[in-house]
Amino acid sequence: MTDSAIYWPAPAKLNLFLHITGQRADGYHLLQSVFQFLHWGDELAFEITDDGLITRQTAIAGVAEADDLIIRAARLLQQSSGTKSGVNIKIKKILPMGGGLGGGSSDAATTLVVLNQLWKTAYTRQQLATLGLTLGADVPVFVHGIAAFVEGVGEQISAIEPPEKWFLVVHPQINVSTAKIFNDSGLTRDCAAIRICDLSGAVLSNVCEPIACKHYPEIAEAIQWLSGYNRHARMTGTGACVFAEFDSQHEAEELLQRLPEKWQGFVAKGVNLSPLYQQLAANGFVIP
Repeated sequence: MTDSAIYWPAPAKLNLFLHITGQRADGYHLLQSVFQFLHWGDELAFEITDDGLITRQTAIAGVAEADDLIIRAARLLQQSSGTKSGVNIKIKKILPMGGGLGGGSSDAATTLVVLNQLWKTAYTRQQLATLGLTLGADVPVFVHGIAAFVEGVGEQISAIEPPEKWFLVVHPQINVSTAKIFNDSGLTRDCAAIRICDLSGAVLSNVCEPIACKHYPEIAEAIQWLSGYNRHARMTGTGACVFAEFDSQHEAEELLQRLPEKWQGFVAKGVNLSPLYQQLAANGFVIP
């Protein structure tokens, strides 16, 4: 059995911008976005067994075990690879659900990447990303583990290196329905496509933000609050979390102290290499 006391990072992400350039016949939206990781997120531990069973040892409110992306990811890798090994999985759930921070997708990616090592299934990073795309559009970028300019439905990933700023992330204590945002008739779905070279110095937006603010006024209030401190406040993903960037940890933490009590928030550093891959390298694991 593998030591289940080792916890592996499932980091949050921020969408530094989010455009929708079209929609496929199957309903999937075609996106352009920049993903950057945060040094903050969920943590997962894996105890490898030889009985072939996959179990979740930690209950998650509102998420049945069979529906959990963690369990689905483990079963997908087990079925795809044909391994006879099983696993008991524990999770320290830190990221809010429905927050736009990619918590479920990140959990799934960490499960795929770590079990690939512990089960010795020998998949490449690209093979794991292809598997992950069947679980969700955000999973591949977490599997690749690098800050990226993302296109298509999430499968076209180009490495970039945005500045590694400090961020104050505010969660206005609501759970956003991604389906409600993407199904809104007012959502902009025809953004002009941009290139990586267009990113420098451009003021880019999240087209989901006005729709989310319409349905969830708490998001609009949080953006207004951050903007009141002369910050360019933005929403990540389809919400609910909003964020502002800072040059120093001290600046971000000073504003965190002023956060209204009705909201939650945290300060974290943006990083271009996923903390998961930092820990994998520290443990001698390499994924091609």
